[in-house]
Amino acid sequence: MKKVMKKIVVIGSSNTDMVISGKKIPAPGETVLGGKFLMNPGGKGANQAVAVARLAGRKGACMFIAKVGDDLFGRETAARLKKDSIDARLVVDKKEASGTALILVDGQGQNVISVALGANGTLSPKDLAPHKKAIENASVVLLQLETPIATVLWAAETAHAAGVPVVLNPAPAAKLPAKLYKCLDWITPNETEAELLTGVKVTDAASAAKAVAALKKRGVKNALITMGAKGCYCGNCQKIYPARKVKAVDCVAAGDTFNGAFVVALAEGKCCADAIAFAQRASAISVTRPGAQSSVPTRAEL
Repeated sequence: MKKVMKKIVVIGSSNTDMVISGKKIPAPGETVLGGKFLMNPGGKGANQAVAVARLAGRKGACMFIAKVGDDLFGRETAARLKKDSIDARLVVDKKEASGTALILVDGQGQNVISVALGANGTLSPKDLAPHKKAIENASVVLLQLETPIATVLWAAETAHAAGVPVVLNPAPAAKLPAKLYKCLDWITPNETEAELLTGVKVTDAASAAKAVAALKKRGVKNALITMGAKGCYCGNCQKIYPARKVKAVDCVAAGDTFNGAFVVALAEGKCCADAIAFAQRASAISVTRPGAQSSVPTRAEL
């Protein structure tokens, strides 16, 4: 009998990114001319789902649950996810538009992002309920914070109760209910998000260790903090893994690529050190390319 491989379930947001790349990001009240415009698929949830699908190296490895509007952007999202062989379970909101994001990128690849949640903001536990069995039978469940906290909590509690590992990328940072921490096998903030969650300013291994200790005190099993060019601090290993040196073109979705790759490695049974190395290779490639989902590499490229 052929073995049925479990899916990685990603639950989260789907956006259309409207990106302007220029020499600098405007200051308040300033107009900067000469930028180039691109429109790309995005949203932290969809980005991470695409990363999982491409980096797992097999068709049907990822199920993605999200909510879109009854509009062109929503229909384009469904078509694009299908191209990556993602098992997309898209709930259609008849009242809200699909999510959109406005992104400005400077000459060094740094960015600022403003998001209109749209239908992402109405994704509810009721919307997830028809997919409860899929969540309970997942190899890993990956979550972010561009959908309502109540929905994130429901998904985490459902997976945790079934013994399914739960990974939360707490972005954008928000106050989390105490119950949520106790459901998490891994939490993966960047240094800014770690500071907002714990009050600890993360600048080096010592401060990262303090932030991790604060997160573990709340019930998280494991924590890692991504620190941009400095690398990644793993609380389990108690060390920083240096980042790979590359020429950054666009950092949009670098964190999403890292998280997608990380859960793929965890689902394959890799230890945290090997999972981090795999994720760092993937994110290093992604920052050398423009765009969000368009920058995510495939398994073969790694």
